[in-house]
Amino acid sequence: MKDARAALRYAKAILNLALDNKSEAAVNDDMSLVAATIAENKDLEVMLNSPIVKASDKMNVLTALFQGKVNNITLGLFHLLKDNKRIAMLRPVAQKYAIVFDHLKRTQVAKVTTAVPLTEEVEKQVLDKIVALTGNKANLENVINPDILGGFILRVGDVQYDASISNYLNELRKEFDNSHFIPKI
Repeated sequence: MKDARAALRYAKAILNLALDNKSEAAVNDDMSLVAATIAENKDLEVMLNSPIVKASDKMNVLTALFQGKVNNITLGLFHLLKDNKRIAMLRPVAQKYAIVFDHLKRTQVAKVTTAVPLTEEVEKQVLDKIVALTGNKANLENVINPDILGGFILRVGDVQYDASISNYLNELRKEFDNSHFIPKI
């Protein structure tokens, strides 16, 4: 990702400022809102990345969108990025902030891929099991993929456990391919 290191530095700086003001959770909510808004609105993302659009126009749009909805620290980030000619990095900075905030709070993101949406009861069981195994809290993200047929794929950090039916069938197929079965006559 282009400018990932710079985005991480901005995110850490904003987190430190938010910690000093005891508003790190509010700023995290702001960053989630900013990242989601940009992700959902491709025109906004194109405008922020455009070298043709003036920085002042970009700031006017951001101010109109987020004024009164976000913390002053978040608004300050907008101005800082504009002053440093890095306003196009707003979304990556917001995403990196969420990562460093979760790391600070010892919370991790657990991605569960299933063929159908998880029920609240199953979601709670998965979260309890993650806490029991890792000792850390987790935010659960449920990805729906009918191609796995059934079961689940759980990814926590850099560890993945694949208990999907499609994986089982693939392993079975490999076993049959590798077993040079020669029938006796």
